[in-house]
Amino acid sequence: MSKRTDTIRHLFAQPPSPVLSADNSPESRRVASGAVRSMKDSFSEIERENEVLRARVAGSEQVIEIDPALIDPSPFADRFAQEDDSAFEALKQSIADRGQEIPVLLRAHSVLMGRYQTAFGHRRIRAARLLERPVKAIVRALSDDELVVAQGLENSAREDLSFIERAVFALRLEAAGRSRAVIQQALAIDRAEASKLIAVAKAVPDDLIQAIGKAPKIGRGRWLELAELLREKAATKRAHAIAILPAFIKADSDERFARVLGAAKRHETANAPAHQIIEIRDSAGQSIADIRASERDVKVRLAKPVGSAFAHFLTTRLPELFEEFRAFEAGDGKSKDY
Repeated sequence: MSKRTDTIRHLFAQPPSPVLSADNSPESRRVASGAVRSMKDSFSEIERENEVLRARVAGSEQVIEIDPALIDPSPFADRFAQEDDSAFEALKQSIADRGQEIPVLLRAHSVLMGRYQTAFGHRRIRAARLLERPVKAIVRALSDDELVVAQGLENSAREDLSFIERAVFALRLEAAGRSRAVIQQALAIDRAEASKLIAVAKAVPDDLIQAIGKAPKIGRGRWLELAELLREKAATKRAHAIAILPAFIKADSDERFARVLGAAKRHETANAPAHQIIEIRDSAGQSIADIRASERDVKVRLAKPVGSAFAHFLTTRLPELFEEFRAFEAGDGKSKDY
């Protein structure tokens, strides 16, 4: 038996491998990027070994059916609420059509007799609950540390957590008393990356994080930039002010992050000098308006031929824009003269 086979056997004997934790079928498995990519030439061989070991695990550990009403989530939440649940709907339909092909991993509840806690398979459990059918599960004695690592293996087998989800998960694990070594193992990161994740989650207020959401396209650099900006109380006030506006709430998660970042940045808007004229152009470079600012007032002149129609449009939108401006100013704590 090869050393690799022996290593993978050990993974199956303890927290399951990422391959076992795919949502419902081999087609849904997804390999993480980074170091794993360099191993792709040998991946087929590892997959064959995993298939053999999966059969051995199935023979040595009993798969039982459990009422999903008896199953609670992991005490260590790692994902935010999903806004686009199309992937879950596809999983639910797959289970409805073909049944649950891969069991979930549970442990006996740490406090409540007769109940269980989820190590991995949260979405399969949710689907079974909605479909009103029992959950196929393996129940294993797991410590808190082993439970956390099992969750990390599941996440590495399918869609990656966004940066901020990873950061919040790391902070929650630390707050729950998990060691840095366990956090690193659960998220497959080194000590330096663990420190950065936790630092960001501490620096950005939790209510702002929840308001923004998972922000899947926003990486470490921009979150670090926001965390640094929010060291100033004025920036935090501006960020909170923007986060309650209707336009912010309607935006997608990545756009919400961009709006918070923009509000947090110190926009040094100098007082307009007397009789300054600011020309406004559209995306094609065509002049559509000019703004004449003086110490006494500000005048907006709209260009023809759409000036009248645009003026009517502005009339309907100005109250909302003014409320957004007032909230921004209140967050900044200063008034400005134009």
